[in-house]
Amino acid sequence: MSDEQQHEQAKAAPAGPRPEPIKFFGTTWVNHDDGYALRRAGMAAGSLVTAIASAYLLRLAYEGLEIGNVGSFLSISVVVLFAISSSIAFFKTWESFKRRPAPSSDEASLKGLKLIGFIGSLIAYFLRCLQEAPGEALHRAEYEKALADHTRRRSARTGNPAARRPKRKK
Repeated sequence: MSDEQQHEQAKAAPAGPRPEPIKFFGTTWVNHDDGYALRRAGMAAGSLVTAIASAYLLRLAYEGLEIGNVGSFLSISVVVLFAISSSIAFFKTWESFKRRPAPSSDEASLKGLKLIGFIGSLIAYFLRCLQEAPGEALHRAEYEKALADHTRRRSARTGNPAARRPKRKK
């Protein structure tokens, strides 16, 4: 790409902050264009189908434990483990759509638990897709704040400060 083309693209690009893309949605969440509704419906359906298929596979695994005659303690422990980890994964995933985790939070230590409770994360994703793109409210609030800050900074400028004449003393 030549320097002239880059310069023209820079002039054509809007000044100010750019919206952060959301996974699977890109920046279509800003104006709800380019198939945004279709993507939301597709992601909702996909996450629901995946959650149902995963629950069916877990049921088959549980039946395998029953056929293997491993005992009631282990069978109940597996069910309780998946139920607890799925509920924690659901709430952590749902919470991540509303606010960004703090850098020192426990998110890194919960990755394994969220991996075990993946069905909860899929259900949270499905429910959020019914309302909006997952994380859209968080991204929109950050983007609108950045736009407001940019507008405030741009409007505060009143020309070239080096060209100002010094005030005369009386």
